[in-house]
Amino acid sequence: MFTVNEAWAALEPHLMPLATTLVSRSQSCGRVLSDDLNATLDVPPSDVSAMDGFAIPQGLILNGDLNAAIGPTIAAGQAPGLALSNLVADSGPPVIPRIMTGAPVPADCDRVVPVELANVNVSRDRVTFPQASSTTSGQHIRRQGEVSRIGSPLMRSGQQVTSATTSLLATHGLDRIPVHRNPSVAYATTGSEIVGPEATPAPGQIRDSHSTFFHAALTGLGLQATGLGIVEDDRDALRRVVQEGLKSDVLLLSGGVSMGEFDLVEDMLKDQGCELLFDSVAIQPGKPVVAAVHKEGLVFGLPGNPASAQITFWLFVEPALRKLRGETAAPWSNGLTAILEAPLPGAHGRDRFLPCALRVDSGQLRATPKPPRGSHDVLAYGVANGLVRIPQHQEPKHAGATCSVRFIN
Repeated sequence: MFTVNEAWAALEPHLMPLATTLVSRSQSCGRVLSDDLNATLDVPPSDVSAMDGFAIPQGLILNGDLNAAIGPTIAAGQAPGLALSNLVADSGPPVIPRIMTGAPVPADCDRVVPVELANVNVSRDRVTFPQASSTTSGQHIRRQGEVSRIGSPLMRSGQQVTSATTSLLATHGLDRIPVHRNPSVAYATTGSEIVGPEATPAPGQIRDSHSTFFHAALTGLGLQATGLGIVEDDRDALRRVVQEGLKSDVLLLSGGVSMGEFDLVEDMLKDQGCELLFDSVAIQPGKPVVAAVHKEGLVFGLPGNPASAQITFWLFVEPALRKLRGETAAPWSNGLTAILEAPLPGAHGRDRFLPCALRVDSGQLRATPKPPRGSHDVLAYGVANGLVRIPQHQEPKHAGATCSVRFIN
């Protein structure tokens, strides 16, 4: 029986990022770049003002005696390259133009004084600067290309596109974004006792909770998936579903992976040419989890109990899907350290994963474990917002000790 790390080591070589595809900028958020992106223009495109204020001619000394005429207003959007000498007459008092944030700074001006440091006499069209004597050359000017120069690196392959990234892409006019293809996923629930969630179960039947979980979890990862329905414990029916599911990059099957007479999944995968990577992992819940590969992709056989299916999805399926689309991921790579607010039981020969309530108090993450009645306890896991991990052979812990947790959603 593999440990979590050993199981991942067997799986990871089969998780190379998928091929490149081009998506629009509006569809790129959350995706992972497959190629480098470079700047298409200088940002800013010219020297521009960082403030609403006045553009000061180069070398002009600002003091309490200066009584300057207010020149024309330079607005954002005007073409760069203008010079103050072309805007005002040579004779008379110094002429200082108003300038707006983002407007091009005249070539013969060397600083900008914010409007709040100027005294404006509107009736006389004059301005003085009693508070601005300390303004230095270059102040409040954003220099051309100080953010990025045309051709310079913007983002590297492997970086994830965020909402802020889309703003950067728009700035550079980039709309066809090279990203790794998202994996296609199919899922099915096995078991003759399973009926749809909309049905009223007859005696001995239970509703399918797995398909709803898979749909929600996969949608939360930004993936579209195909539901293949409920499969009875029948070899021919299972064969048809498996053959259809193997057309996807990843097939998820829940149930039928234990040691019972009607647990048919493992043998069926072998019949269809799949190579098993592991069929049990030292975790509780979720020990009888199967991972297999074939020439077109991956198959996961998850246990039938709801908590077991969810734990194995979060531990193995989720990071595998993230790896396929180019992310860096591994089991529990999103783990955090929290302070226990209630006692935590220990573990024997398997890592245990318990539902917990997580909250942040004064910047400190705190966890209250909610031990379930078993792997069938859909209520305990269903109302939790986190998991706490108890490594194998760890002794019980008291409130106030630290523990390893992750959020679930």
